[in-house]
Formats: sequence, structure tokens, C-alpha cells
Amino acid sequence: MAMPKLTNVEPREGYRIWVEYDDGASGEVDFSHKVGRGVFKVWNEPGVFERVRITEFGAIAWSDELDVCPHSVYFRLTGKKPEEMMSGLRAQPVDA
Repeated sequence: MAMPKLTNVEPREGYRIWVEYDDGASGEVDFSHKVGRGVFKVWNEPGVFERVRITEFGAIAWSDELDVCPHSVYFRLTGKKPEEMMSGLRAQPVDA
């Protein structure tokens, strides 16, 4: 099964974004816990968080230096696990 493609992203108040995927999944995802930490310090500058966009490669980005994987956001939004979406990720027995 192919991962759903991100089709829309919009900034919301309180460091949340609205996302929509081509499988119909949509909703708000809260990023407020990231504000002021590491690379996310740039969100402290007025207007930076509101510049969220989808890159040509499908990532959720605020600049060339700050992007987030759309798959991780999808899993967070839907509560699904990667192995549910990508059958090749199933645990393989290891003989140690």
C-alpha cells in the first residue's frame, strides 16, 4: 500500500497546522511542544510559522532549513502505525 500524499497544509493559531491527504484523512496537528527548541526556534520570529508550505518533494516546510516528514504527521494525525501502511516494515525474525 502506498503512503497517502499530502495535498494541503495551512497554518492555524497556537502552532497548529491543518493537513489534508489524498486518502481523505485531514485535521489539525499541534506543534506547540516544538516551539523554541532547536531548529524550531525560528518560529519565535513573527510570521515564520505562518509560512508553512508543501515542498516540491511533498515535505511540510517553513524554510529551506526547516521541514517535517509528511508521513510522520500522517501517523500522528490518524494514529496508524508505519507497519500498517508499509507491509515491508513488518518485524523479521533475527537469529542472534
